[in-house]
Amino acid sequence: MHTSSKLKKEFFKKWMQGLQICCSSKKQMNIMERKRKIKLSSDIAMASAKMTPTSWSNALISNAKKCEQDTVLVDKLIGPQSQLKLQKTSNKMISFHNRLQCKKVLKRSCNYAAKKTKRMGDSRKNLATIIAKRLVKKRTKVLKRLVPGGESLDEFSLIKEALDYILSLKVQVDVMRSVVNATEVVLNGDNFMKSV
Repeated sequence: MHTSSKLKKEFFKKWMQGLQICCSSKKQMNIMERKRKIKLSSDIAMASAKMTPTSWSNALISNAKKCEQDTVLVDKLIGPQSQLKLQKTSNKMISFHNRLQCKKVLKRSCNYAAKKTKRMGDSRKNLATIIAKRLVKKRTKVLKRLVPGGESLDEFSLIKEALDYILSLKVQVDVMRSVVNATEVVLNGDNFMKSV
């Protein structure tokens, strides 16, 4: 719980900084641009509030850096020391991913040879296994699309990243809910004072 409250404070601080940076631009924004800026600043704040960078946080930051107009916001929120962490962890993830791919290719070729020599077992059992594997593969594919940076992860890392991402999203929702509640209290107090 202590870590969660620390993460909430860090996220809130960085999110408010991001919103101030977005609002300080001289350009007038329409509703859709505002919505995009709020989402972008909350995503970058959530990714940069993490003490240890993860694949999803690196993916969010690198996706935001692809858009030229968003690089100022990203640079101000994450700072130069975080960019070094981002580069180091992404290089580690790439080499780890390449190693896993080599192991997968080797494992597939061994499995293929073993399946060739193995006789057919009970057809019902095989059918159930095939259906279960297809379901798992299909759901894994969906999960890889939902988690930022999930496309390049193996199944174990994907589940670990998805759990961490879900917890971070919960922190984000809790903080945003608190901001909305505080705003409602302030607005209701102003209305009460005007009626008196």
